[in-house]
Amino acid sequence: MPDHKYVYFFGKDKTEGNATMRNLLGGKGSHLAEMANLGIPVPPGFTITTKVCTEYFDNQQQYPDGVKEQVVQQLAKLEDKTGFKFGDNSNPLLLSVRSGARISMPGMMDTVLNLGLNDKTVAGLAEEVDERFAYDCYRRFINMFGDVVLGLEHKKFENILGAKKKELGVENDTELDAVALKDVSAKYMAMVEEKTGQDFPQDPMTQLWMSINAVFDSWNTPRAIKYRKINGIPDDWGTAVNVQFMVYGNMGENSGTGVAFTRNPSTGERKFYGEYLMNAQGEDVVAGIRTPHPIEALNKEMPEMYAQLDDIKERLEHHFKEMEDIEFTIQQGKLYMLQTRTGKRTAAAAVRIAIDMFNEGLITRDEALLKVDPEQLDQLLHPMIDPNEKVDAIAKGLPASPGAGVGKVVFTAEHAEEMAEAGEKVVLVRNETSPEDIGGMHVAQGILTVRGGMTSHAAVVARGMGKCCVAGCGAILIDEDAGLFTVNGHTVKEGDFITLNGTTGEVIIGQAKLITPDISGDLNTILDWADDVRTLGVRTNADTPEDSLAARDFGAEGIGLCRTEHMFFGEDRIPIVQDMILAETEDGRKAALEKLLPMQRSDFKGIFEAMKGYPVTIRLLDPPLHEFLPKHDELMEQYAKLKAAGDTNNIHEIKDLIKRVNSLHEFNPMLGHRGCRLGITYPEIYEMQVRAIFEAACELVKDGYEIVPEVMIPLVGHINEFKVTRDSADAVAKQVMEEQGVELDYMIGTMIELPRAAITADEIATEAEFFSFGTNDLTQTTFGLSRDDAGKFLPYYVEIGILENDPFVAIDQDGVGQLVKMGVDKGRSSRPDLKIGICGEHGGEPGSVIFCHNIGLDYVSCSPFRVPIARLAAAHAVLKKGE
Repeated sequence: MPDHKYVYFFGKDKTEGNATMRNLLGGKGSHLAEMANLGIPVPPGFTITTKVCTEYFDNQQQYPDGVKEQVVQQLAKLEDKTGFKFGDNSNPLLLSVRSGARISMPGMMDTVLNLGLNDKTVAGLAEEVDERFAYDCYRRFINMFGDVVLGLEHKKFENILGAKKKELGVENDTELDAVALKDVSAKYMAMVEEKTGQDFPQDPMTQLWMSINAVFDSWNTPRAIKYRKINGIPDDWGTAVNVQFMVYGNMGENSGTGVAFTRNPSTGERKFYGEYLMNAQGEDVVAGIRTPHPIEALNKEMPEMYAQLDDIKERLEHHFKEMEDIEFTIQQGKLYMLQTRTGKRTAAAAVRIAIDMFNEGLITRDEALLKVDPEQLDQLLHPMIDPNEKVDAIAKGLPASPGAGVGKVVFTAEHAEEMAEAGEKVVLVRNETSPEDIGGMHVAQGILTVRGGMTSHAAVVARGMGKCCVAGCGAILIDEDAGLFTVNGHTVKEGDFITLNGTTGEVIIGQAKLITPDISGDLNTILDWADDVRTLGVRTNADTPEDSLAARDFGAEGIGLCRTEHMFFGEDRIPIVQDMILAETEDGRKAALEKLLPMQRSDFKGIFEAMKGYPVTIRLLDPPLHEFLPKHDELMEQYAKLKAAGDTNNIHEIKDLIKRVNSLHEFNPMLGHRGCRLGITYPEIYEMQVRAIFEAACELVKDGYEIVPEVMIPLVGHINEFKVTRDSADAVAKQVMEEQGVELDYMIGTMIELPRAAITADEIATEAEFFSFGTNDLTQTTFGLSRDDAGKFLPYYVEIGILENDPFVAIDQDGVGQLVKMGVDKGRSSRPDLKIGICGEHGGEPGSVIFCHNIGLDYVSCSPFRVPIARLAAAHAVLKKGE
């Protein structure tokens, strides 16, 4: 007999696990064990560990030795504990079989309820309890087993049930009597046997192992895989399986079931929040098939049950120090807890809950900071409907997840993904969502459902994703075949624009104007706390005074990257830039640059003013010159038109332009004549830019500003490139200061974006006063791929596991990251006080921010709207140091 323990029992007085065993028992199993340890009423059962799942897949879906024997032993223990016998015809033990990964994946994996029923045990259950109840359970079991284990469409079962309700003229399942349910069960069974060509398994032990297999197999269903990729959950974690004694909320009007949160998951308000149904099983609430009642109504309907539930809710919050998501069942006046887990919440709720729990003395300030996921803050910066815009709602549902979304109506997840891939913004409209819709929900701007409540699948998943959601909008009638929905006299076709207001539940025809909210209130508090903790600076990438001001509002402490080429594309500037490029002589280029000088000076002055003394790093011209010229194909088209029209006056000019464009064409612009190479071959370009920078700075110094310009030379791969461009910039800076009669401190440094620069960083640092890692280009040059072209295959690489993440989204720590670390270590070996940051888009990605902190960077720089994310991530880096 193997020494390994694969199966753990939980239940009063016999629990073998606890909350610290999450990785082994999964979230559900470890928390069931913990509740049992706390004396909270939990139906007993046992957990088959995640280790079994990983070995099951490693061994071609074969179980490790000893697993089946341990399940039989624990099943005997469960029989002893409950007084019921598995497979017994008169006193049957019935089971639920549920998944339970270490991180909650709501609805992504499979569940089988009422397991152990067959033609004989259902008769025993009918005699022991009630015939209607027994056949209600049996039809549910056949449906769920047929769907989850045998792979039959749930819709086929729904059609049979719907036909029976129509035949009897009733609306709800609860109105079907025992005779009707018995007939439904028989028809279900006949349909299963017809579709599968096999008898429905009558042996309970066969049912159990088939169900355990199905739950493990559901770890690798497309929806579960997609959910893991969206949420960054490793594929090799596996799921546990929880086999538990069934308790019933469908035993009559003194029974019920519900889902609740210990606080409001949308707003964070400290108020019990949830829904329940009487005479129902759990899937009835989650699936949105029946409209549930708000949890507070239970206080009137069953005050003793509500008081007990409220007490357990408080105990769980204080024990786990978290907002909990709970599931419960009341069986004939007795309360059972089926699950507790950390509740998924919106970003606004996460921030409020963290602050409230700190103020209540439940957690420390550092713990409060760690309860808010930096990436989640992006939700708070998402658009909302402009309050000054008048909008007319055509319908109203439940405000299931706040925020606003505008997009074209689509009715299937597949269509949503196709349109999003084509660059369209969509709103997914469904009767109710299911786990199979996860991909479409992920790409949608918002989700609208006809059925379902505040704890429906759509609501829970949307809140976790930060998507706005309007649920339970019952006035809508969807006609998928016709490609439209109707509501209150309005017809909305697939492809029409609608706007959802997830904060109010309103559905609006057309595209409402959206605005981005300011940082204030609770979010400001969290970010102020983060600023007290973090040691990493946070700057922004900004090229205009407007972007600079926006970034300052978000808390940026300077500019880490001002891309001067973006200043050249204005309508009044691009002709001058083109004149400069097309000039045949240096004097011609200088004449054009003289016109650009005051424009650049004005730009820099506005940015310096916006930053109010914070540092500004300005990158000199980086892209190849052909990017400023018309495209070759466009010129050829013009040439053809002129030739056809016989316009000999202009045809010569177009031919010269085509010739010049051809001469500047680069086979690989990413590796060509750009960056410092331009500044060396055409020094007058960099001289003009440096003059504009220092003239702007000197003017502001005279007005009382403190300005420390940081001039960044791009694409340096060799120390001699830096020396040449640095000496030129230095000379211009000193000349301007002498002309203006102003002395100011300034720095000249470089962007490290080539592997050679990182490898020779110790040499470069003898001359450069600062480094800024351009991780976008460093990723391209390290991997040997173009970001623009990589979109053709990188998603597939991530999908099949060649790469864990897109290296342009999260820094490749094992490759690119090691070059950055090498650059830091070598650079500081030559210049210990070397200031170092990064300015690629990775500067706003939380994992990359933590990496930058850990290797000793001084700051990160990111787009303005990601500054709050970087501020909180930098605090997390301090608090998680050493984990």
